[in-house]
Amino acid sequence: MSASPSIVWFRHDLRLADNPALQAALARGQQMVLLYIHDDVSPGMRPMGGASAWWTHHSLVSLANDIRALGGQLVLRQGPAHDIITALVEHTGAGGVYWNRRYGRSRDGDQALKTHLRNAGVICESFGGNLLFEPWSVATGEGKPFRVFTPFWRACVASEPPRLPLPAPTSLECVPGIASDEIENWSLTPHSPDWSAGIAQMWTPGEAGAHARLEDFIENILREYHRRDEPGPITTSRLSPHLRSGEISPQSIWYALERNLPGDAQANKAKFLSEIGWREFSYNILYHFPELDTANFRPEFDRFPWGEPEASALRAWHQGRTGIPLVDAGMRELWHTGYMHNRVRMVTASFLIKNLLVDWRVGESWFWDTLVDADEANNPASWQWVAGSGADAAPYFRVFNPVLQAEKFDPEQVYIKRWIPEIGTDAYPDKPIVDLKASREVALEAFARLKGERPPE
Repeated sequence: MSASPSIVWFRHDLRLADNPALQAALARGQQMVLLYIHDDVSPGMRPMGGASAWWTHHSLVSLANDIRALGGQLVLRQGPAHDIITALVEHTGAGGVYWNRRYGRSRDGDQALKTHLRNAGVICESFGGNLLFEPWSVATGEGKPFRVFTPFWRACVASEPPRLPLPAPTSLECVPGIASDEIENWSLTPHSPDWSAGIAQMWTPGEAGAHARLEDFIENILREYHRRDEPGPITTSRLSPHLRSGEISPQSIWYALERNLPGDAQANKAKFLSEIGWREFSYNILYHFPELDTANFRPEFDRFPWGEPEASALRAWHQGRTGIPLVDAGMRELWHTGYMHNRVRMVTASFLIKNLLVDWRVGESWFWDTLVDADEANNPASWQWVAGSGADAAPYFRVFNPVLQAEKFDPEQVYIKRWIPEIGTDAYPDKPIVDLKASREVALEAFARLKGERPPE
């Protein structure tokens, strides 16, 4: 056994290429313990939803295979990370512990562990592995966090370019004989019933799957990205679940786009990168407001009179049986694939919040459980944006009309018919569960009272 091995703690960075923590351990020149901890119990940890758990299971299997091919071993442990790493340091005599940073509530535990290890004489370093720009590096002229996306992203683009991606290792020398859990014992995948068939058909978790998805997007889809608001054709990257699990870094995506692109793809590049920028903005918000998934970013919304969700209406929304075709198509896509087109996400969220007057946290929780890309920053930030309670949020009086949205972005009903084959028959609800115009007026009156204004005409 190495006299002073290094521990690399994988979290939301399930990759070998462009992994700063792994590179730091390699540079130290000792044998390594490559560790992943399934930790739902430490302070600040939000348990994974069902779809994310499915993805994580398969991503870890892929990572373990990639590590094994290079001569190493991925060690799996379950429980409080502080206790597991402390015990592993003691057991192996590790002299260095490395990880890539997190930005929500869990970072308090990371800091406590780092302090503990350093006080014990162990080298402990964290790295920026999952964002293009660290949250504390982008601020207004007054040194405050940005609350509006456009100036935030303008400041990012005007700053120093993101660091270059780091190479993947060609071999891995790990400490032998370290006990590891069997991933099947973690029960991350569904069994009775197994609802994951549609998800498995659509996605290939793992680092190789992420890079294949990126290449396909650049070569075949980016030229159509100007049609990204249309849910029918495939015009978006679908990289979000790979970014969520860290199977690919945003740096790798950024520099992959530096190649010579055809004119139509080049024209769409800036807009696509700005969507990566929205992810950066969400993490910037999360860093400065770690309660993003539980508390209104704009505290005046604490006074908003959210109603108790009616069980039948909420069930209809979950099942895609509201009688509003675009909403129902989106909710069915979500259940079948673990994904929903972004334009439709806004429409389904607006319907729940503003037509049914259901607290945004109810919808955020459902998406957290059912999305393969359920991200601790993007998911709550997006729901708060629709609700009007978040940073740079949609105006309170913006209520997406799902009928008009469908006419504009799915005029041939390609998307709707794909997910609602029974539409136009007696098998589909003959009327919506709520009147769109009347419920919009109720919502506007409630929001206007909150703002102390007259409702807009």
